[in-house]
Amino acid sequence: MATINDNYRKLPGSYLFAEIGRRVEAYKKAHPEADIIRLGIGDVTQPLPAVCIEAMHKAVDEMAHKETFHGYGPEQGYPFLTQAILKNNYESKGIHFGLDEIFVSDGSKSDTGNIQELFGPHDTVAITDPVYPVYLDTNVMAGRTGELQKDGHFEGVTYLPCNAENGFAPSLPDHRVDMLYLCCPNNPTGTTLSREELTKWVHYAKENDTVILFDAAYAAYISEPDVPTTIYEIPGAKDVAIEFRSFSKTAGFTGTRCGYTIIPKGVTGRAADGSRVPYNQLWMRRHTTKFNGTAYIVQRGAAAIYTPEGQKQVKELVGYYMENARIIREGLKAAGLKAYGGVNAPYIWLKTPNNMPSWDFFDKLLQDVHIVGTPGAGFGPCGEGYFRLTSFGDREDTKRAVERFQNLKF
Repeated sequence: MATINDNYRKLPGSYLFAEIGRRVEAYKKAHPEADIIRLGIGDVTQPLPAVCIEAMHKAVDEMAHKETFHGYGPEQGYPFLTQAILKNNYESKGIHFGLDEIFVSDGSKSDTGNIQELFGPHDTVAITDPVYPVYLDTNVMAGRTGELQKDGHFEGVTYLPCNAENGFAPSLPDHRVDMLYLCCPNNPTGTTLSREELTKWVHYAKENDTVILFDAAYAAYISEPDVPTTIYEIPGAKDVAIEFRSFSKTAGFTGTRCGYTIIPKGVTGRAADGSRVPYNQLWMRRHTTKFNGTAYIVQRGAAAIYTPEGQKQVKELVGYYMENARIIREGLKAAGLKAYGGVNAPYIWLKTPNNMPSWDFFDKLLQDVHIVGTPGAGFGPCGEGYFRLTSFGDREDTKRAVERFQNLKF
């Protein structure tokens, strides 16, 4: 008889955003006249940059001719894209990698979820709380945790609380762990780690033989000079950190799907025989076994953002969403709500009024003013009492949402 992976049964009934979708659809069915503004899921609303569209149209035309047709491509990514990424995002900062240290994929969600396969089944995990659910859920699925406790925490996981009291900057673990997830700029809180703070994490990792799994999907939104756009700006990070990047929020590729992961050859783990093995070598084996590469057409579109015109258009796109963030952040404060983030990130993290439970606040927003956000409790126990809004909406919808907040009664 076939059996199941019982670790899946440790997880709550549904993925956070699937539950939000279910509740919104049920409300729409009961109230078809409701004008719902969605500021919940981090999906973009503006068209792809024109340079990307032009590049993909040209790539489609190439597929129509035998001489320029492309079938299977290199699983790690075409050199025209990987070279552009390294030149613009790393070499421009004096950071150098080999082409075999970068892996193009269909997005950082997949990579941050799959990277845990390279680690031993009994390796210990540390995550911030609140946290992007994929980091935790995939380790639960792999059997690297115990059961879910009444307080919302899983046994066997080291939680690093992030709240207003510590400026949403987690403290270092008071013991060693094997795997450590950091997201900066942070999803969901929209806050960041300074150069000094991030240096402490790299030092911790080197002292404790820990691997930092660094999600930099929102690096393009950083505006303050003391916030590194890559962990590799910190000396020593090449020995302890794996970095994940994405075109989803940088260039609107949420539906087009393209991202990449940097795995330096100096990041190693211990094998059963005591030898040190590069995670780069293991990921190469996994990547070429389980993935056939990102589509040529998509990679041409992604590469186009590194042209001078592409950089200009991406900057305008990011600026559009960051102006939305300013409008939301200032509008919430004018409505008497405490709001964080929205300066180096497209997320605004607000304190629910009167300590209202975050799912209750979700229901109130949906029912009273027809706004959809994300309950903080969905990101972990320390997210209770908070609520996430995104700046990825249309400008007019964003302004209308802020007006509705001004009229919300508590």
